[in-house]
Amino acid sequence: MFEHLKEQPKDKILALMQAYKDDPRDDKIDLGVGVYKNPQGVTPIMRAVKEAERRWWDEETTKAYTGLAGDPAFSDAMIGLVLGDAVARDHVAAVATPGGTGAVRQAFDLIHMANPQARVFVSDPTWPNHLSILKHLGIETVSYRYFDSETGGVDFDGMMADLAGLRAGDVVLLHGCCHNPTGANLTGPEWQAVIALMNDIGALPMIDIAYQGFGDGLEADAAATRAVASGCPEVLIAASCSKNFGIYRERTGILMAVAQDKGMHAVTQGNLAYLNRQNYSFPPDHGARLVSVVLHSDDLRADWQAELEEVRNGMLALREQLSTELRKLTNSDRYGFIAQHRGMFSRLGLSPETVERLRKDHGIYMVGDSRINIAGLNKDTVPKLAQAIVEVGA
Repeated sequence: MFEHLKEQPKDKILALMQAYKDDPRDDKIDLGVGVYKNPQGVTPIMRAVKEAERRWWDEETTKAYTGLAGDPAFSDAMIGLVLGDAVARDHVAAVATPGGTGAVRQAFDLIHMANPQARVFVSDPTWPNHLSILKHLGIETVSYRYFDSETGGVDFDGMMADLAGLRAGDVVLLHGCCHNPTGANLTGPEWQAVIALMNDIGALPMIDIAYQGFGDGLEADAAATRAVASGCPEVLIAASCSKNFGIYRERTGILMAVAQDKGMHAVTQGNLAYLNRQNYSFPPDHGARLVSVVLHSDDLRADWQAELEEVRNGMLALREQLSTELRKLTNSDRYGFIAQHRGMFSRLGLSPETVERLRKDHGIYMVGDSRINIAGLNKDTVPKLAQAIVEVGA
């Protein structure tokens, strides 16, 4: 049987990580992998998470399974964090998942179960795993314009023109905040226009929110997701705890299904639990439990939010520094958009050839489409990156 298997394409980011590891240069810079790092290049365990582990160590009495949907306290805490009071709790079905990727996969599975003819409209560009999973499941995808490489902002007119091709029952995949890979976000009025268009056509919004708290703050970063959840009849939301709690390896995520019709809650919850059972049965609990402990403890929650603000402001400072350095060196505002972007990523608009020159000549590693991880920089490496960009003629 195995002789019929075909070799799968290599993951470009994983390949980039390996190339970086193999590079012997001491002054190399890794801007490729999408993991937060502090100025020392370390992905730290957050203070509140470490304390939550200590407390849970003392309290835990069993390693028995949780329910198919995971621990209800985790769902309640995450629904509160993401949705606030935008919708009533009994209008939200939810299941814990192995990371945000697991939530995305379960959402696509649910879409295909509910409507096998549904097309999923995906921003150009988007997180590559979105497209990979959709292809694997055989779900038709339609690309909509999103990023304007010339301005470094959103091509909103192009986006709306492409979304006009939606049909009732189609799905629009949206990034709740800190768009990956571009860092460019919709404005409040633009979100309202997208909501109105989807409602007029009868399309379902699906939101992937993986970086809440990394952009403009926990509440501000959730505003668009809350507007969609309260303004549309139904919405799917895939959320990740990897970044804002720093628990990447714990694989902690959640899928929420919001319906304004309260009568849909039971059947939707049942289908979400069914999908969990088919794919991995009971979801992992340790990371979810730590998130619950943090969010349900006043002192830990306050400390977590304070540290998250330190992380967010640190990345904003790096954005401002890089934008200023490039303005000085180029005597132009060509890269001013870097300071306007939010989250860990920015897409610089460089050609693949220029990206390769940065790697070969300067030991600077970024994804081929010129997406950089801002958190891979520190105040000392920002000038080196800016100088290298200018030297390669970008």
